Amino acid sequence: MNEFNVAHLSKRMASFLLFLSCFDSLLYWVNCATQAEIDQHLQLGMNMLATGAYSDALSHFHAAVDADPSNYMSYYKRATVYMAISRSRPALNDLDKILQLKPDFLKARHQRGGLLLKMGRLDEAHIDLENVVRREPENEVAQKQYSMVNTLKEQIEDIRDYINWNNYEPAIEMLNEILEHIPWDPSLRELRADAYLGMGNVVHAISDIRSVTKLTSDNTGGFFKLATLHYQLGEADESLNEIRECLKLDPEHKDCFPLYKKLKKVVKFLNNAKEAREKDDWEECVASAQKVLKNEPSVTGIRFHAHDRLCHCQGKAGNSAESRKACSDAIKIEDEPRLYCDRADAYLQEDLYDEALNDFRAALEREEGFTRAKEGIAKAQKLQKQAGKRDYYKILGVKRSSTKKEINKAYKKLAMQWHPDKFLDEEDKKIAEKKFMDIAAAKEVLTDADMRTKYDQGEDPLDPETEGGRGGHHPFRHGGQQFHFRYS
Repeated sequence: MNEFNVAHLSKRMASFLLFLSCFDSLLYWVNCATQAEIDQHLQLGMNMLATGAYSDALSHFHAAVDADPSNYMSYYKRATVYMAISRSRPALNDLDKILQLKPDFLKARHQRGGLLLKMGRLDEAHIDLENVVRREPENEVAQKQYSMVNTLKEQIEDIRDYINWNNYEPAIEMLNEILEHIPWDPSLRELRADAYLGMGNVVHAISDIRSVTKLTSDNTGGFFKLATLHYQLGEADESLNEIRECLKLDPEHKDCFPLYKKLKKVVKFLNNAKEAREKDDWEECVASAQKVLKNEPSVTGIRFHAHDRLCHCQGKAGNSAESRKACSDAIKIEDEPRLYCDRADAYLQEDLYDEALNDFRAALEREEGFTRAKEGIAKAQKLQKQAGKRDYYKILGVKRSSTKKEINKAYKKLAMQWHPDKFLDEEDKKIAEKKFMDIAAAKEVLTDADMRTKYDQGEDPLDPETEGGRGGHHPFRHGGQQFHFRYS
């Protein structure tokens, strides 16, 4: 019985040992296959890196790291790609991991020392680089970086002193040089942004602060500052974009959320005014621009856009006095030639020819060869000359911006008032006939689109001395008590 049990046990043991042998062979095969895949990913990644296809290279190196987290070379090659695309933080993470896995990998330590230097972490860089130069005294690159650390620290202290004393220009010059060696330190970018703001250079400050938001994570303060600076420049849309980035990180941010509510309104009204202007909807343009001024009482960059739209749209709506005021307000903020032309057009609506000419000339002084200003001067001079003759708008008592309907209404009223049949005295009848002829001529010119355009450009279509007038036939016919007008 015992012999039977022993024999049975021996068979079971043999089967178990055979299973273990097969399983071990399977594991060896799987391990070899995995290593082959890792090597393939590393090779493909290096090929992609050589051609500058960084995204594809990263994909292969990610796969290699995931397949074997203990392979320090996979991390090293991935860190190389991260540094090539200026992603300093993940590169540093990989280099830290490498030196955990293989502390004596001197090339990685040198790489990390150089990276820490570029990130402005000078004390840590000093330790790594000192380790490298001690073991490789012939390494000239490491020697140069190592000797640079203390010099850079001293220069940064000098820069802080300059800024504390509001001496911004030398601070910026030194920062420009230092950032060649330390491009990934957000604190230095912030220092330069402060110096640029001290000199009033908001555009350059924005560029540096935007770099800071890329070099740091969850930087709500940076996005708020960007939004504020864009708003000061009058760039409402850009400001709204930056404040939205802030709210993605913190939807209830104490500074960003209140500004967001205000920005939404201002951007909406500015865009409404712009669209209305493009559609020649002058009333809507004026209403929207006025809402901008109501919602933003102080920031001149934003208020300029509102004054600019009012300058143009009020003029087109026939509100010349309001247009002139808005143009003047806009010019105080931005001295642009086109604003002088808009104000000149408003002066022309009130027959203030000298003032209009002065503004058109001011526009030419600011932009030599400005076509609109040149054409405006010629038009104003024609109108000024024309003013000594018949002024059809004055005859009917209407504005230059009046519609055809308004002109017809004025004509009917005056035609009834000055019809010669209403006057019995011969002298009064002669005066009425002259008035009636002028009224009829004014109505004829101002209700005909082509004739009115010529007249507005300084040419009287009914003046026999002009080309337009020579071809016309506009007699006033008097037969008994009947007055008739025939127009060609």
